[in-house]
Amino acid sequence: YYTSIPGSCNFETQDQEWTTGCGLTQDPSDDFDWDISNSAVTGQMGPDTDHTPGKGQHFLYVNSSAQKEGNRARIITTNLFPASLGVCRVRFWFWMFASRQTGVLKVYAAEEHGMDILMWSSSRNEENKW
Repeated sequence: YYTSIPGSCNFETQDQEWTTGCGLTQDPSDDFDWDISNSAVTGQMGPDTDHTPGKGQHFLYVNSSAQKEGNRARIITTNLFPASLGVCRVRFWFWMFASRQTGVLKVYAAEEHGMDILMWSSSRNEENKW
């Protein structure tokens, strides 16, 4: 579900078409894909609920248990956001409670010539929460 804030999404889409509704696309050159789900599907390997208060249930996830070290799952925004100082902010919630198969979650900004600039990364959460 896309809100009035550009780039904002809570993944509560009726038809599972989160890529279109949220302005995201799967990177065709990565090794595996992100998917949308809820806690009933991810079970013991995922969070009990999503972070949204109320009726929210869905979130994006990757199952890294069947992957080899170095494999990447990558989503890209389909909307370009112009460069700004203090105007554009990236805000998201993540859950990656410690597991031996957990990789690194990274956020990149792509500059105008296509170079990816690492903006943030995390290898795990210390606590079982968003």
